[in-house]
Amino acid sequence: MTLSSYRVGILGCGFRGTQHAEAFRENADRFELVALCDLNEERLKSIAVTFPNTQTYADAEAMLAREPLDVFCFATLPQVRLPLVELGVKHGVKAIAFEKPMALSLAEAQRIRQVCADAGIQWIVSHQHKYGEHWRTVKAIADRGEIGKVHTIHATAKGWLLQYGTHLIDYVMFLNGGHRGQWVTGHIHGRGKLSDSHPSPDYACGQIGFTNGVRGIIECGELAPDAPGDNSFWMNAGVTIHGSEGYAQVIVGSGWRAVTKSSRGILEGQGGFDVKHDQPPFVRHLADWLDDPAKVHPCNGEISYHGFELLAGIVLSALDRRKLCPPIQEARESFIGRMRNELP
Repeated sequence: MTLSSYRVGILGCGFRGTQHAEAFRENADRFELVALCDLNEERLKSIAVTFPNTQTYADAEAMLAREPLDVFCFATLPQVRLPLVELGVKHGVKAIAFEKPMALSLAEAQRIRQVCADAGIQWIVSHQHKYGEHWRTVKAIADRGEIGKVHTIHATAKGWLLQYGTHLIDYVMFLNGGHRGQWVTGHIHGRGKLSDSHPSPDYACGQIGFTNGVRGIIECGELAPDAPGDNSFWMNAGVTIHGSEGYAQVIVGSGWRAVTKSSRGILEGQGGFDVKHDQPPFVRHLADWLDDPAKVHPCNGEISYHGFELLAGIVLSALDRRKLCPPIQEARESFIGRMRNELP
């Protein structure tokens, strides 16, 4: 059987853009990387050497107008999400792949969702950690019932909310079988990270009640607990599934561990964030989804939107001092603007 091949153009050729390009190259039987685009001329020249036989552009509109692309992938700062999605739609791409967070306001996220739905475009957000073996192992332990009935999933990261929060919420939903949130409450404090490229409170803690009765707890920022092991800052994160007869834990930087109803002690295994391992299957699943709409990508836009909605709900709940229930709506001012105006 001959598999379809899809033409790809990438905007943003920095660290993450290069990783995306390498993942598409790893799947050369499914994708043809035909164009690279970046405003930085030196960066563009450098990546063009690594990926010969690609056309280079300094302007995204020019790239999309000249190249008949199936997939538009962009790895840019979050301030320019919606215009780039609209640019891809304008030029008739079949799929769009981009970085988290998917937006900087709930209104923008809703608009991205609607634009893609109206155009019939398949879109994915880069929550690719869950392709790691330690994530898969912990999910399998919970799915087999080895820790009993799951009641709580606790996710933590020293990284701040818009840098790490959508990852954590996405992985909690992944480990919880894709169940959606029924309600969310939140606490936030600190203005130090509001000037970051991913504006966030210094610390955020949220609780999510899922439709299957499981409670999710999300902690991001300076007051989040340290994950076990000697982890660098961005690897100082983890997710623990608590069941009636044990627990299973992913330690983002250094593997997994569990106590099950039959283990007679702690079980441990290797694993860690490895983009060379995790990114290629993330990309390959996009080709499978383009082949067959029934093979929905695990990082599809709908689940990514719901994760962002819950993240926004944590902030809005803290600002409004009340529980919120999806679908969550945002007032005219974005939750980031409200934090800047209202946080002491």
